[in-house]
Amino acid sequence: MKPRTSGSVIRLAAPLRALAQRFSFLLLVLACVALMMVGKIEALSVDNARARVTDAFAPILDAISRPAATAARVVESAVEVQNAFEENQRLKAENARLLQWKQAALRLESENASLRSLLKATPEPSVSYITARVIAAPGSSFLRTLVVTAGRRDGVRKGQAALAGPGLVGRVIEVGEWSSRILLLTDINARVPVVVESSRQRAVLAGDNSDQPKLLYLPPETPVQVGERVVTSGHGGLFPPGLPVGVVTSAGERGVRVLPNADLSRIEHLRLVEFGLPGTDLDQASEWK
Repeated sequence: MKPRTSGSVIRLAAPLRALAQRFSFLLLVLACVALMMVGKIEALSVDNARARVTDAFAPILDAISRPAATAARVVESAVEVQNAFEENQRLKAENARLLQWKQAALRLESENASLRSLLKATPEPSVSYITARVIAAPGSSFLRTLVVTAGRRDGVRKGQAALAGPGLVGRVIEVGEWSSRILLLTDINARVPVVVESSRQRAVLAGDNSDQPKLLYLPPETPVQVGERVVTSGHGGLFPPGLPVGVVTSAGERGVRVLPNADLSRIEHLRLVEFGLPGTDLDQASEWK
């Protein structure tokens, strides 16, 4: 009797299973709708039930996440070790190159000293400088100057070069007891003898109250390329040769434009340098006026 009963149950359950499989998607949709309605009607109860379920599964999720987090940390550590190794190799190679340059510089310094002694060359004048803070930029469309907190009492003199980090900014044109005024390279009154470093072609850097002064008196056939460095030539007696001024940004029908190395709109401190050159304190300097 028992086998016959179990067979009857199986035969009765088979259509029900087929019916359930046939309408399973619809049943799931209805269940979702019912849960949404319950959530709207009994929001507090649903939130409490969700919180209990979350609390129940939190330890399991934490246990599962720990191996994943550990694996991620291991992978991250391996990547950091690899990056550190590559950085170490790069720094070693760079250090080796710097040591070579150091040896070359020491050799050239010794050779230069020996040649100077043979030629009885006059030593370069000593260089002194004063660091001053910019306190005002009372410029306008027709004047580009800076005011700094250093004056006659600090040893500032007219004609001293004003430098900011990467290069020449201008020169001292007015000295008070406690402050001084700096005429910038971009001012329309500024004129600086310069040389294009690669071609060694001389020119005059002339400000025109724009952010990029222009080069004057360049021969038309001079091959000036964008990106070439421009440095002081040393003519005129105010600045020594070789001070960085800027780089060529354009060379065409509108002339050659130079972008100063220093961002003249963001200067906070300046070095007022005394190079000990004759003519530094001349008011009517041919370089600038």
